[in-house]
Amino acid sequence: MIGLWDTTGNEVVKALAAERRSAGGVASGLALTLIAVVEEKKVREAEAAATIAAAAHPCRLLIVVRSDMEGRSRLDAEIVVGGRLGPAEAVVMRMYGRLALHAESVVMPLLAPDVPVVTWWHEEPPAMIANDFLGVVAERRITDSAQAPDPVAALKQRAVDYAPGDTDLTWTRITLWRTLVAGAFDSTEARVVGAKIVAPDRDPTAWLMLGWLKSRLGIEPTLEHTDRAPRLHSVELQCENGDCVRVTREEGTALFSRTGQEDRYMPLPKRPVGDELAEELRRLDADQIYADALGAMAGLSGLDHRNPNRVHVWKDPALAAIAGSAA
Repeated sequence: MIGLWDTTGNEVVKALAAERRSAGGVASGLALTLIAVVEEKKVREAEAAATIAAAAHPCRLLIVVRSDMEGRSRLDAEIVVGGRLGPAEAVVMRMYGRLALHAESVVMPLLAPDVPVVTWWHEEPPAMIANDFLGVVAERRITDSAQAPDPVAALKQRAVDYAPGDTDLTWTRITLWRTLVAGAFDSTEARVVGAKIVAPDRDPTAWLMLGWLKSRLGIEPTLEHTDRAPRLHSVELQCENGDCVRVTREEGTALFSRTGQEDRYMPLPKRPVGDELAEELRRLDADQIYADALGAMAGLSGLDHRNPNRVHVWKDPALAAIAGSAA
């Protein structure tokens, strides 16, 4: 590991090249550049998740930590090639002062050549991704609405701000749920006429599950709130022939119940963020099914037909604060 304190972007580029040469790194072996925008207190979490993801997708990891935007502009950097972050080439950059508002000036020269760029926010997602150049430059953009103070409102904002190439880890967290529910139709062709989802009031996965069922089945699911479970508890489908299919979460498993059949237990583990991130990195094209589910949840249509090319919209938080105080 190389530490550079109060340095410049040019020095970081040279130090990374030197460290790669000494470690025998080969740029052509990288699958992508992963930009992680992280709060200071979550840097270790992001590193742990990226280490898991990099085992499946060797990448150049650029962690951007923005701090104290009102102080003196300064850049501190740590460079790690291999070592504690596995196969990833990593640069952890802590940016202070006005430099934090122009993180792209340091990040752009560090992008690995000829590979896709993915930006992941391991913090409260931006209201508009176009306000962050690190999102505009990426082919794929991964947010996590669960990090917001109001996760459901943040997920609905993702629909308002959606552009093809966006995704949210809320969607990834219901992958196993969607697999179990879809598997119910392997042995029947009965039409679904109703659905009920039981979950806590502020669980964004429940709302996205509602959107997915609505967009796929053309029904209006109901959402029943409960305080007995910390997250999505059950999904129940009512079929036209009178059958009822229910998937209920238990400790690390799901109880699969169906009219006329014996109950079965299926695996439903809570996955680490690294596994969720690795799943999203498997595809770098737009996810139309996610767009349909997100739009149905938020009452919007045509999300997948929007322009995938974002244009940077500059927003200076200092000026916004001045305008707010003047008002």
